[in-house]
Amino acid sequence: MKRMDRESDCHDNLVAIFEESARKHANNPMFGTKNRAGTGYDWLTYRQVAERIDNFRAGLASLGVGSGDGVAIISNNRVEWAVACYATYGLAGRFVAMYESELPRIWRFIVEDSGAKVLIVSKQEVLEMVRDFHREIDALEGIVLIDGDAGPDAVSMADLERIGSRSPVPSVYPRGSDIASLIYTSGTTGNPKGVQMTHGSLSSNASTLCQAVEHVLSPEDRSLSFLPYAHIFGQLVELHLLIQIGGSAGFAERKDTILSDLLLVRPSVLAAVPLVFNRVHDGIQKAMEEKGGLARRVFDMGRKAARSRRRGDGAGKWVDRWKLLLADRLVFRRVRNQFGGRLRVGVCSGAHLNPEVEHFFEDLGIRIYQAWGMTEISAHTLSRPEDKRPGSVGRPLPGCSVTIDRNHTGEHNKDGEIIAYGPNLMAGYQNLPEKTTEVLRPDGGLATGDRGRLDEDGYLYVTGRIKEQYKLDNGKYVFPSGIEEAIKLSPYVDNIMVEGANRPYNVAIVVPDFPALAPWAMTNGISSTDPDKLVEAREVKALFLSEIEKCCGQFASYEVPKKTLIIAEPFTPENGILTPTLKLKRREVSKRYGEEIERLFLVE
Repeated sequence: MKRMDRESDCHDNLVAIFEESARKHANNPMFGTKNRAGTGYDWLTYRQVAERIDNFRAGLASLGVGSGDGVAIISNNRVEWAVACYATYGLAGRFVAMYESELPRIWRFIVEDSGAKVLIVSKQEVLEMVRDFHREIDALEGIVLIDGDAGPDAVSMADLERIGSRSPVPSVYPRGSDIASLIYTSGTTGNPKGVQMTHGSLSSNASTLCQAVEHVLSPEDRSLSFLPYAHIFGQLVELHLLIQIGGSAGFAERKDTILSDLLLVRPSVLAAVPLVFNRVHDGIQKAMEEKGGLARRVFDMGRKAARSRRRGDGAGKWVDRWKLLLADRLVFRRVRNQFGGRLRVGVCSGAHLNPEVEHFFEDLGIRIYQAWGMTEISAHTLSRPEDKRPGSVGRPLPGCSVTIDRNHTGEHNKDGEIIAYGPNLMAGYQNLPEKTTEVLRPDGGLATGDRGRLDEDGYLYVTGRIKEQYKLDNGKYVFPSGIEEAIKLSPYVDNIMVEGANRPYNVAIVVPDFPALAPWAMTNGISSTDPDKLVEAREVKALFLSEIEKCCGQFASYEVPKKTLIIAEPFTPENGILTPTLKLKRREVSKRYGEEIERLFLVE
């Protein structure tokens, strides 16, 4: 495999890194967009993207954008997002990203809080909702529309690129300490916080990740981009790291086309949150159960041989090697073909991936890398197939370190708050000096709010969020997120929240996976497939208690939910229960279903 060039490691700004990569990989494909017929992808090379960045940089300069100015964008991932981002960097400006799915009041808050001078929007529908922003927000001077008729209150991105092509402006190389991006955390309560990420923090993080994976990734690698660039994980892995390695990315058209897009893009690398890997795991398991016969027997045989290999008791046996080879040729390869046939690396972050799911993908021949981090620190640790411990999120990346603060848990407790150190930390929160002081410590560390422990070899184990932990009335601490992730492995569970603060036991608020539950219901004599009726069925309630018991074998008995509230309404960003990054808004669930939850503790 061709190794990546490391010359760009010395750069401390993203502009120099991009220009270096664009020179080296000028003719390589960079970004792909599905064609109008939906039959394939049209690709732009690094040279073509660099030309658009040069033109749009000059176009932004014609609007008066310069050093320290904010350029905000409301758009899903697309070529124009990356062009606008790097054009802004090249003027030493600050790039501010927002989700298309966010509420207009949050857009307005972010545009005003960030002090954005220019706002870029993706389409006409968004423009109609923000058209008055530049009259209401003092700092905002102009709006740019990517697709559609800009009208009198905006200018089109294409026009700005044409203007820029006639009056070129050279790129500026920001200092490492200059703010590159404001990434607004999709807070579960109140307004989001603007995280100030510098060129030094983002470029160093992309470079250390590049070093960690350079033996498995090359300029020939390709991803399907569907993690939002407005979130640090998607931006870091599928944009900044992509540029470092000289790889390419095809943009998923929509959430509901991802499966068909995989077949067209044929990615070799897939970055996703655990929810995506869990859903794929459940879907393949379900398909194997339904298929049965020889395919199911060969599938199970291959997985059994892989487990034997992991334990070390079958690695040298020719029988296990033969079984794995046979399973790969007859079944595993067909499964990989559902991803386009080239997938060999998965990158996961956002929460810890269940070990059973991780093993599942590795048995199929897909190497899983797990990163731990957060918006304020980007990626901080990495668990690699060749260097991992069960349940761990790996060891810190080069130049990074962690310590465990046990001030709130007692000196004899191995768990405590994880404190992160390194060049990848944020500069602070936008316009929130007191919040900044709360998390940035005098010794240069950042209090993450995550609870965890280190083993004797420096592997980090994340055991929950400090703010999410609660006590049962018997004094036992509960960290609900780990319990929830385990229960999500049930093929019948779409989403779940565990609750029990100051109560005698835990309960679970469960959203069923109705496409999986409906066939089960028919098999078990329940004639209706209406979600509202299914959630009330006695047999369904018994099923979920059984599934919870089955999935929670590794937890203490007091941690296992004793009762369930089964609801038909899904958890989604649209109904306000999930953030745009799919984080659970616990207070929203408690508020919406408070009376029903209360009854679970009253009825015996």
